[in-house]
Amino acid sequence: MTERNLVRYAWLSIGAAIATIALKGLAWRLTGSVGLLSDALESFVNLAAALFTLFILSIAALPPDEEHAYGYSKAEYFSSGFEGTLILVAAVLIAIAAVQRLLHPQPLESVGLGLAVSVVASAVNFAVARVLLGAARRFRSIALEADARHLLTDVWTSAGVIVGVAGVAATGWLWLDPALALAVAANITLWGIRLVRRSVLGLLDRALPEAERGAIDRALDEFRAAGVEFHALRTREAAGRSFVSMHVLVPGEWTVQRGHDVLEEIEARIGAAVPGATVFTHLEPREDPASYRDVRLDRRT
Repeated sequence: MTERNLVRYAWLSIGAAIATIALKGLAWRLTGSVGLLSDALESFVNLAAALFTLFILSIAALPPDEEHAYGYSKAEYFSSGFEGTLILVAAVLIAIAAVQRLLHPQPLESVGLGLAVSVVASAVNFAVARVLLGAARRFRSIALEADARHLLTDVWTSAGVIVGVAGVAATGWLWLDPALALAVAANITLWGIRLVRRSVLGLLDRALPEAERGAIDRALDEFRAAGVEFHALRTREAAGRSFVSMHVLVPGEWTVQRGHDVLEEIEARIGAAVPGATVFTHLEPREDPASYRDVRLDRRT
């Protein structure tokens, strides 16, 4: 599936955000709970993030061109970074509303009906998050994963708010509602920081995860046993794409054809170990001392 097909999942997220805004807004109007208000405000973040995800996935779907020979897939990191920033803004707004309610407590109304509406909204978010997370894992989309993780965070946040509002109704402790809202703000702040951090690391060409690097190393073991050596092994990930490069050292008496055949097999094995990986290999004679000095990223030094 290409990024163009992934756009439909962004539309699903947009629909879910609109539905939950309406439901959570109704729950807040029914109860007057600042905790439920904080939950509704976060749904606006969900909508903004889903719209931006739609925009980014449309860019990521563009084919490679002369100026972007590796395509546009790294645009997905802007989506997760943008979503993380929106989450941090929402956290600040929620904290402000909570502090104001702590200073000026107000009784809650129609708690039972308001909580029922909020539960329905959370169920919608949970169902959509599971669909998005499954698609993100299958198609290695960081934009969809960020959206899915945010929705799941929203579900657990809503659960905490629901418990808090129910606690206020049961105990009459009005401070419990804004206290839960502050806890919500702290929770989503952590998630926002994680998303921004992951986006920055992705744009900095971070190496593949340890599990995938281990799979590459195991794929090369068979060739090492046959006398082939490797160095300057580098990896990086770009949203849904993976890149692997290395120098392959073989006996100098090998023919070009034999060396080429081994490189083809190495690239195929790595492609099987890391599905979708783009592999670059550089052939060198094992006996030449210069081959062992040529290990820097900048090969001029």
